[in-house]
Amino acid sequence: MDLETLRVGMDDYGVMTLTLNRPDRLNAFTTRMGRELIDVFDRADRDDAVRVVVVTGAGRGFCAGADLASGGSTFDARDAEGRQTAVARDEGGLVSLRIFDSKKPVIAAINGPAVGVGITHTLPMDIRLASQQSKFGFVFARRGIAPEAASGWFLPRIVGISQAMEWVATGRVFGPEEALEGGLVSEVLAPEALLPRAYELAREIAENTSPVSVALSRQIMWKMLGADHPMEAHRIDSRAVAYMGSSADGREGVMSFLEKRPPKFELSVDQDMPDFYPFWEPRRFD
Repeated sequence: MDLETLRVGMDDYGVMTLTLNRPDRLNAFTTRMGRELIDVFDRADRDDAVRVVVVTGAGRGFCAGADLASGGSTFDARDAEGRQTAVARDEGGLVSLRIFDSKKPVIAAINGPAVGVGITHTLPMDIRLASQQSKFGFVFARRGIAPEAASGWFLPRIVGISQAMEWVATGRVFGPEEALEGGLVSEVLAPEALLPRAYELAREIAENTSPVSVALSRQIMWKMLGADHPMEAHRIDSRAVAYMGSSADGREGVMSFLEKRPPKFELSVDQDMPDFYPFWEPRRFD
């Protein structure tokens, strides 16, 4: 897919930078942007050169939410004759679900306003860093709509139900320090320090870890958020430890530590995931 709303770059460490690129609209979310995001994450998962994805925004905004250029009909699912159409899939939710399934870790470098879908689509990202110039808002109730992008699942798990409901019920916009205190972001940085910090974290991952170990770890952590009992996690991590422990990467990780040298991991996320992956699909336990 040709990209119209995004910019994508790669560095020599395997860090992909994905930039939301509609700066004249504060990178407001459109259907086209959603489809391009899904396409880029699909490509990243297939490309072993990509170790980490960093997401940021062009200009002074991160993502101002849904583009409201259509006015009052922006969220209207009725046809021209006023009839309710078949329930359409929420575009922001499709993006969130795709990021949720990513095999590569994802870091959000939130450089400016992140409101509505502009913040909810970052919830399945692994690390959220905020600029001092950022601001946030789960503004759905103030627009007469409902939370989207699967945020009803993600947000309470990240910040707790009481904090989630305070932000969602009031719909107010708040600053980065409140986001930090509430657990929505992990660090607040000066604008000029935001991307360097994101790249520092990304390169630490890229230079020191097994890609397959990270992919498995990411999915164990995320998918087990919905598990009913720790036994579900035990079943999966037992299989994962056994698989990785007998792999070339498992041997290399131990020997590089004992020999006090940087590791050289060889397993491919595209080719060498274990046969029980994706483990959250019921048929995998048959």
